[in-house]
Amino acid sequence: MKFVDYYQALGVQKAASQDEIKRAYRKLARQLHPDVNPGDLTAERRFKEVNEANEVLSDQDKRHKYDELGANWRQYDQAGPAGSPFRGPWGAHGEQGNYRTMSSEEAQEFFGGSSPFSDFFQTFFTGSQQRGRPRGAPRGQDTEHPITLTLKEAYEGVTRRLRLSTSSKAETLDVKIPAGVDKGARIRVAGRGHRNTHGRPGDLYLLVQLSPHSVFTRRDQNLYVQVETSVTTAILGGTVKVPHLGGEPLTLKVPPSTQSGQIFRLKGHGMKASSASRHQGDLYATISVRLPSRLTDKQRHHYEALAAIDNEPEEPVSGSK
Repeated sequence: MKFVDYYQALGVQKAASQDEIKRAYRKLARQLHPDVNPGDLTAERRFKEVNEANEVLSDQDKRHKYDELGANWRQYDQAGPAGSPFRGPWGAHGEQGNYRTMSSEEAQEFFGGSSPFSDFFQTFFTGSQQRGRPRGAPRGQDTEHPITLTLKEAYEGVTRRLRLSTSSKAETLDVKIPAGVDKGARIRVAGRGHRNTHGRPGDLYLLVQLSPHSVFTRRDQNLYVQVETSVTTAILGGTVKVPHLGGEPLTLKVPPSTQSGQIFRLKGHGMKASSASRHQGDLYATISVRLPSRLTDKQRHHYEALAAIDNEPEEPVSGSK
């Protein structure tokens, strides 16, 4: 069992002030948060480390006891099961005396119980691993399984029914996929991973994949779509209908002299906000001018008249020399 250096986890000195610890924790928590690093298991592990370190070091009493334990952890490791006579850094009620390991319940109450304990925490603060109780045993292995969604399902959110099979039984489970998820997102299904020898399960993570859409292209929370318009609408201005993933098409006002390839932004009509990206995306419509494949005699007459006007010499501007 390796001693966990909480100061090193936060990147601060042992003599660091509470303000320095707070600043270091906030900086690392922002950098390592799972919403910022979807699918990054290393970032997830470090995020748990810094949370556990802050849980102890941000409290003066907990920090004092941790500092004393840190200097004696090897002695405690060799002390044997709970109840063995051992002059530890503090006694059952904080006084110097025979050491008594706390139960998991006591440790939860003592340390606030707001974050999961590492193996070090379980062993040296609760003694649960020495006692061999399943409560303190490591969790089983986490597992990943891909799940493919359509863009529409990712936009609206969807409930998927999974069939989970073990060596002893098979069961179905409804899992809610939140709206706005992107490819690479990991949906956690607690307690549905592999079980270890103690019978404790890990978690199941559904790794989101998106199937291509025939109309829309997605980039982060934004959607992109091609919109055709006639030559006359592009030249004179008018309105066009823009497909919308959320339902009925939107109406876009096109100004005169709109060029082919010009992009218009429809704010707030992209993908819905998600835990990873907390803002509503936008919809970007790229104008494609549609040329007639065949001309009627009347159309040809008018286009020829326009061509003749285009070929006329420019009239001098009044007042020019």
